[in-house]
Amino acid sequence: MEYFVDMTTHIPTGTPEETVDDIRGREAARARELTAGGRLLRLWRPPLAPGEWRTFGLFTAEDDRGLDETLASMPLHVWRTDVVTPLSPHPNDPRNSRGAEPAEFLTMLTLTVPEGTPDQAVDDLKAREAVRARQLGQEGRLIRLWTPPSEPAQWRTLGLWSASDSARLTATLESLPLHVWMTVEATPLTPHPNDPVMRAGL
Repeated sequence: MEYFVDMTTHIPTGTPEETVDDIRGREAARARELTAGGRLLRLWRPPLAPGEWRTFGLFTAEDDRGLDETLASMPLHVWRTDVVTPLSPHPNDPRNSRGAEPAEFLTMLTLTVPEGTPDQAVDDLKAREAVRARQLGQEGRLIRLWTPPSEPAQWRTLGLWSASDSARLTATLESLPLHVWMTVEATPLTPHPNDPVMRAGL
């Protein structure tokens, strides 16, 4: 099972710089071990406020307990607050796709179907959406899709996209047939020094 983890680190006031450097070094070493063991898939940095230390991570584990053990094994966990979102497979996920552009974006897409919409119209748009997702995956613009927990009668999709800038991402999302019912939350991502993909040069 895959998990998205929003990790925020709070360094206690007065902590010596050498202590911070030591833990960061051990964190990098542990990230390499977790990557080698197949438990850490990706790391990113979202936009940060001054003085903020925050990381997005994509992990795998057999269950919630296994993830808890993985996160607790990371040296920075002593200073960290983790917000975990369990992810389910998405039918349109292009799992083996690679980004075609230098920048990545994380999106939360929330779909609200207008009341009274015929089921046939919904099914038609979903079928066209699947076709378009395959096209975008082949083009390297859509990297991954997941289904996070949702409220009843709500469709939510977590997506990882490749685009040269925000305008390009918007144009890509607007090409999706279901965009007419979508609310989009997009987060630009920057490389993390411990990201397994960056270290592998993929």
